[in-house]
Amino acid sequence: MMVRTDWFGFADRALRGDRLSRDEARRVLVAPDEDLLEQLAAAYRVRRQFWGNRVRLHFLCNAQSGLCPEDCHYCSQSRVSTAEIESYPMLARDRILEAAGRAAALKAGTFCLVISGRSPGERVFGKVLDAVREIRQRYDLKICTCLGLLTGEQARRLAEAGVETVNHNLNTSERHHGDVCTTHTFADRRATVEHVKAAGIKTCSGGIIGMGESDDDIIDLAESLGALDVRSVPVNFLIPIAGTPFADRRELDPRRCLRVLCLYRFLLPSQEIRIAGGREVHLRALQPLGLYPANSIFVGDYLTTQGQTAQADYEMIRDAGFVLETPDGAPFAGDPLLGVPDAYPRAPLAMPVVG
Repeated sequence: MMVRTDWFGFADRALRGDRLSRDEARRVLVAPDEDLLEQLAAAYRVRRQFWGNRVRLHFLCNAQSGLCPEDCHYCSQSRVSTAEIESYPMLARDRILEAAGRAAALKAGTFCLVISGRSPGERVFGKVLDAVREIRQRYDLKICTCLGLLTGEQARRLAEAGVETVNHNLNTSERHHGDVCTTHTFADRRATVEHVKAAGIKTCSGGIIGMGESDDDIIDLAESLGALDVRSVPVNFLIPIAGTPFADRRELDPRRCLRVLCLYRFLLPSQEIRIAGGREVHLRALQPLGLYPANSIFVGDYLTTQGQTAQADYEMIRDAGFVLETPDGAPFAGDPLLGVPDAYPRAPLAMPVVG
């Protein structure tokens, strides 16, 4: 006779700071469907301790698209992709400021400025710093940048400009990384996270689920993030797009995605966990359940794909009994739907690769 797992015991241990064993972590990922609601309730016990019923919103600006020399197999912007996306160099500052204004109007707490490429050259990096300073003067937004591989000096300059967070995803386990990308290493990615942390900037790093990884790879990624003390963890779910090397990957369903989110809440109890790229596609009708382990989502579009409308996100948050979080971490007062633009420019369809 199979003995049922005490998922609330897992939650209590996470709250005490006790780590799950490898076998226990695997059990989260292979649990039967009838355990899913109990897993979610247990994960929510941990989430509620650190984040209450608040949901943090992030807004993404794809400030430089395509033209990337890396061969990341999941990415529609990589050199090995033939996906039809819009490619363009660094946006003019006015366009970036316009996007920041849209983020503020949509009540996002964090504006995420992203550029494609291996690492920013000095000209582009200077434009990023100028945009960051201007956004900070104009809007009540926290700023996150995602710029590829960074040196320690670049991280320090971002801190001086007022960047609160830098995103650089580890993406997968060290063991699986070579099956995902060959033009840079897992160590390269880890070094960037370490540079960001050394500069006193909040670290944001997560992964992409559904790239052929094993359960142990998912666990190893979480353990690597924990060892780096990453404070914000975006969990992306791969969308296989024609033209990318991973176009034929079909590994995910909503229940698998929810179990991964529960596991990450048990293993990374105090961290911000964000449901990132692939939320709408893979969680589908079960999206509200993702808010029980996770406390953060993107509002609006992703890098090269459309997201759910802001209105639909707000209704989902409200209907599930959650509330928006303001940039200073307090619950948002009033109806979030009031004063929100009915429409905003949408991105072309392609593969979301976000932080």
